[in-house]
Amino acid sequence: MMSNLMKVSSNPHVRSKVTTSNIMLAVVIALLPATCFGIYNFGLHALLLILTTVATTVLAELIYEKAMKQKVTIGDFSAVVTGLILALNLPPQAPLWIGVIGGIFAIIVVKMLFGGLGQNFMNPAAAARCFLLISFTSIMTNFDCDAYTGATPLASIKAGESVNVLNMIIGKTGGAIGETSMLAIVLGACILIMVGAIDLTIPGSYILSFVIFLVLFSGHGLDMTYISAELAGGGLMLGAFFMATDYVTRPITEKGQYLFGILLGILTGIFRVFGASAEGVSYAIIIGNLLVPLIERITYPKAFGRGGKKA
Repeated sequence: MMSNLMKVSSNPHVRSKVTTSNIMLAVVIALLPATCFGIYNFGLHALLLILTTVATTVLAELIYEKAMKQKVTIGDFSAVVTGLILALNLPPQAPLWIGVIGGIFAIIVVKMLFGGLGQNFMNPAAAARCFLLISFTSIMTNFDCDAYTGATPLASIKAGESVNVLNMIIGKTGGAIGETSMLAIVLGACILIMVGAIDLTIPGSYILSFVIFLVLFSGHGLDMTYISAELAGGGLMLGAFFMATDYVTRPITEKGQYLFGILLGILTGIFRVFGASAEGVSYAIIIGNLLVPLIERITYPKAFGRGGKKA
């Protein structure tokens, strides 16, 4: 009978084996090179700060969902990813309570109060870092530690001083825990690309547009030493591959993703070249996140038979 050949089910009718937990676990694994190098570079306190921040984000999500009688979702590893990315953006000698406050802000204010995973309008880790930078500026801009003292490479570049680009690529410099080693970050990015978690659409357009901006407006032209130092310094690589590519807060259209990446490159260039700060990646990302609805509106393909000119 025909009824035996038909099976009725609710959509979606085509299901993927890829799950949120699979993707988030891949991100955690991809962040391990930068995490391990940060601990090696900065010591025990950096490890404690990472553990504290990650524990805070997981517990904050668990407690909120229990209090609101919602389904517990910490098993999807999204809170772990948020905590880990936030921790890697913190100064290595920051007090542990900075990780606690930042973790709570990221999860409760940016994520859960807007409906949880998939509903937040900006990257929680980037938003939390900006909140901490505004609220505790002296702590968040103090990168002195036992291994390194003085200005960070980006601050030195801003002051017109020379820097060792090779040390910046390897990571033998001061800075945030997970942003110093360009090599470790790119290694982690390669893992994400190989497993299909991300592609080069956003990171590529971000980095390329940033380089073009530097060539046109920095006053250094095609000085490859300067450009290499700007790429290796600060949180550019960490932001381009691990924060800007966030599934929830990036555009869904391909054209939109290219436009998003270009916007981030231009904003980062403006902040670094013309701004008072030597950084600017986190601010560029959250501003870009806020403009995603507009980007999607102008890049979303029109339905067939709509939007055409009338004869």
